[in-house]
Amino acid sequence: MRCNEDVRHTVKSPVVNLKSEREPRRQTSSGELEWQEKILKPALESSPERRPIFTTTSGVPVERLYTPADLAGFDPGRDLGAAGEFPYTRGIHATMYAGKLWTMRQFSGFGTPEETNRRLHYLLEQGQTGLSIAFDLPTLMGYDGDHPLAEGEVGKCGVAVSSLADMEVLLQGLPLERVTTSMTINSPAAIVWAMYLVVAEKSGADWKKISGTLQNDILKEYIAQKEFIFPPAPSMRLVVDSIVFAARETPRWNPISISGYHIREAGSTAVQELAFTLRDGIEYVEWVLRAGLKVDEFAPRLSFFFNSHNDLFEEVAKFRAARKVWAQVMRDRFGAQHPRSWQCRFHTQTAGCSLTAQQPYNNVIRTAIQALAGLLGGTQSLHTNSLDEAWSLPTEKAATLALRTQQVLAHETGITAAVDPLAGSYFVERLILETERACYEYFDKIDALGGMVAAIEQGFPQREIYDAAYAYQQAVERKEKIITGVNEYVMEDEPPIETLVIDEKAAARQKQKLAGLRKSRDNARVQSALESLVSAASGESNLMPYILECVRSYATLGEMCNVLRRVFGAYEEPAFR
Repeated sequence: MRCNEDVRHTVKSPVVNLKSEREPRRQTSSGELEWQEKILKPALESSPERRPIFTTTSGVPVERLYTPADLAGFDPGRDLGAAGEFPYTRGIHATMYAGKLWTMRQFSGFGTPEETNRRLHYLLEQGQTGLSIAFDLPTLMGYDGDHPLAEGEVGKCGVAVSSLADMEVLLQGLPLERVTTSMTINSPAAIVWAMYLVVAEKSGADWKKISGTLQNDILKEYIAQKEFIFPPAPSMRLVVDSIVFAARETPRWNPISISGYHIREAGSTAVQELAFTLRDGIEYVEWVLRAGLKVDEFAPRLSFFFNSHNDLFEEVAKFRAARKVWAQVMRDRFGAQHPRSWQCRFHTQTAGCSLTAQQPYNNVIRTAIQALAGLLGGTQSLHTNSLDEAWSLPTEKAATLALRTQQVLAHETGITAAVDPLAGSYFVERLILETERACYEYFDKIDALGGMVAAIEQGFPQREIYDAAYAYQQAVERKEKIITGVNEYVMEDEPPIETLVIDEKAAARQKQKLAGLRKSRDNARVQSALESLVSAASGESNLMPYILECVRSYATLGEMCNVLRRVFGAYEEPAFR
């Protein structure tokens, strides 16, 4: 972006040679033939299977039995290693959860900053170990709470934050140097992060000590979630500027969480989630390199965010493959030298799209299984969805039960004792090899299109997800995939459940606070800061210092986004197909 040097390279698939199409069954050993004749054949004659075919949630065929023959060419030393060493298939830490539990980070945000602040304090009191903040739709789209387009949406899907004054209330009394904070915000991520930094600054917290994660993943917005403001190129500039600023000023902060979660929620397969997410990561690395940083200066602070769906083994394979592929990419494609640059560190959230309004208590079971998959796959932090989220934002009771799900898994199941307990499973390792092979195939296709930005502009990942979502829905309607309580085991006249209702008074309070802010602040300082931001955006300077000055002057989120819209323009997605 700052220079014309092309840092794009070619990724080659690893040594394991898997064909593009699903391989035919390998040569069966004499022992297996004997088992088929003496054991399997009589069993099938007396009790036929539900075949002809089983598949994963993503539609990958599953064989009846996996043996060493399914891992031809598999080298445990090369493909597994040990926990804490390249390629990190078994985990990025030598002791994993035996040494330290994952961060329990429940996503929370609703109504006013005051209401969400109370919920954050409550969750910490209940044993949550990290904060995760959800913002409402106007904030996500860069509008203040009193904008006409915000009508009816203020505080409904997250907390309303329009200025530094709101962020000060949201974070009041929270130990910012001792707790990690994740913020799910994308197009205006640099602005909201600047608000967090200024609150930390005003409270006396050292920027060098605060830690947390900013989602800041604009590419997946164009692919899946569609909460974009600006066109791709200036949006990427904002992401790059925040990564460069973080590398220099906030060394413990992750300036981006490259997210497959929303790609999966849009209907992708597990492989598409993995491949598009990691290829987004490659794109960000290329753009930051063009901005002048060396890979080892910023790569250790890149983080990822994945979905955990219902298919236990497919999800475990996806998580383990993610670490393996990313390590290979960072070492071999980009020449990173530091082991921390090779490590794929990720947060996991259970699958919101799997939750059903029908028989919502079934969602507790789904969430527990999905959380188990994330933990067996080696996640660094975890959010467990609440049973009522197909109806509303979580009630306090439902959020507490979701947190307790993690605590039961941590302390009552024994899964934390051994590192990577599924390693060596013929089935799981075969799934990893197939996932890895398919991931590299997507890399090759996207590279051929000119990279992920170019692929998005051509609609490639969007079409792939549309097709996958349609195929899955057809399978559900044919009852090839059963969703308990939806297309099978249906109940009529279900009793209602308690839901969280966001009072419209929240919007009125936000409007009143904004009116008061605009009267009490130094508007000449605000105008000067906004004009400096316009000038910087029209040039090539890093925008973070200018955004920080706007925030310190109490310019609002909407005012900053409006001046950037004037410079960058607003993006409208073209029709694809």
